[in-house]
Amino acid sequence: MNLTPAELAARKARAVDAAVGAGRALGLSVTAPKVLHDVFSVVVHLAPSPVVVRVPLVLPPGFEGAAQEARQARELSAVAWLAERGLPVVRPSPLVPREPVRRDGFSMTFWEHVEVDASREPDYLAEAALAADLHAVLRDYPGELPFLSPVATVPLFLASLEEHPGLLAPADLERARGEWAVLGPMLSSREAFERAFPGVGVQAIHGDAPSYNILRTRSGVRYADFEDVTLGPVEWDLAFLGPEGASIYDAAAAKAGVRPLDPSVLRVMDAVGMLRNVVCYALVPQLPMLAEALAPGLEKWRTMPL
Repeated sequence: MNLTPAELAARKARAVDAAVGAGRALGLSVTAPKVLHDVFSVVVHLAPSPVVVRVPLVLPPGFEGAAQEARQARELSAVAWLAERGLPVVRPSPLVPREPVRRDGFSMTFWEHVEVDASREPDYLAEAALAADLHAVLRDYPGELPFLSPVATVPLFLASLEEHPGLLAPADLERARGEWAVLGPMLSSREAFERAFPGVGVQAIHGDAPSYNILRTRSGVRYADFEDVTLGPVEWDLAFLGPEGASIYDAAAAKAGVRPLDPSVLRVMDAVGMLRNVVCYALVPQLPMLAEALAPGLEKWRTMPL
């Protein structure tokens, strides 16, 4: 059953209260908290402190508890490492310990507050070049990361859709199962991927479309939202940007000393990315507005060959 508007508002209020309470417990001054974002997570500026709290509300199956905290710890560690190397990122807040904080049933992370320049329009294609610079640095990241963790959610979503009939039409669910039967075996592990695509290297990557997860601030662009930081082919970070985005990335990659995109891998990443968006219908009960947002992608997917 989908959450009602009243239930969504109550969840948001609980998350804000938890963020404020956690901040005060850590010694921060919080007198005028402000919600900056409210979709998959509630993002709260703990004003007047220069600290922003991200409180995830909508989680994939199996990402609760210890699994969620491990995911958040990976993000904090990777972003702190990038910041130490001078990359423009939204850094973990230096005013609190660099670790997830659990309060009132929510697990949250604390970040520096940056001033967003609302006058700067995004250009997702042009900013594909920034992914190459990011990959050049992430190539040396020493932290332990799971392999393609965003893709690993596909079978979890499929299982959830099977347990809750009605979220996805039976024919769509059957097609999704069939596509995963083809794609899953080559993406289930690093070893499986390397057997399917010999010679195509893997490395630490952003994990969630870095050209879309950039903050345009008064001091320049900053990479943000590394929740899905993972080990994988760089092509995963370029899914859906099309030939023009790939060309822009390849030009920047040549300058950054990063390998160019492999067209066959990119086609597979586009395919599994589309599939993952479709099976995200499993999240609709937690976030009803997602059904409308996913509908155009679902219609396009229905017309696409694998």
